Amino acid sequence: MASRAIPFDKTPSESWTIRQFGTLRGLVRLGLSYVELASGFAPTRAPAKGSVRRLVFVCHGNICRSAFAQAVARREGFRTAGFGLSTTSGMPAHPPVAAEAAQRGLPLDDHLTTALGNFAFEPGDLLLVMEVRQLKRLRANPSLTRLPRNLLGRFARPPVPHLHDPYMIDPAYLPTCLDRIESAVVNLCRAYPEAKAS
Repeated sequence: MASRAIPFDKTPSESWTIRQFGTLRGLVRLGLSYVELASGFAPTRAPAKGSVRRLVFVCHGNICRSAFAQAVARREGFRTAGFGLSTTSGMPAHPPVAAEAAQRGLPLDDHLTTALGNFAFEPGDLLLVMEVRQLKRLRANPSLTRLPRNLLGRFARPPVPHLHDPYMIDPAYLPTCLDRIESAVVNLCRAYPEAKAS
């Protein structure tokens, strides 16, 4: 199913909100994420210094945000992997995301989703999620609660701790979303040089 275009009856303010945050809900969740981080309600868990060996990107379906983040990390020469919290394994990247990524020189033709239950964890994994609620899901999972985890968007410049899902929403938001992910991954790689592939 094709993504929806911005209707002509949108006001300039509504169109700006769509381009920058995807939806009004995306804007609200971004605002809440700043509050949750500042108040300590975003359950991040820092890795031990020098211990990160692989950057693991996590999102809802592993077809948009984490798929693109993996491609950026590979381009930077880093060990990377990813999975979805609510997906099935073996699905391709979302076509609009794949098309936008290809225009940026980051083809996702070989990407296949990995469900959490099929993911093989390794020592030195750092989990990078897109939303605070995903951090909470990781913390609530007894097998994952002790793993280091953070919000990928905290590494963007400026920080964007909520990276709203571009799946099936207005395509005008997609370039903004991928710009933020790319910025965040590049800065993340600088922060954890020990995860660079040998």
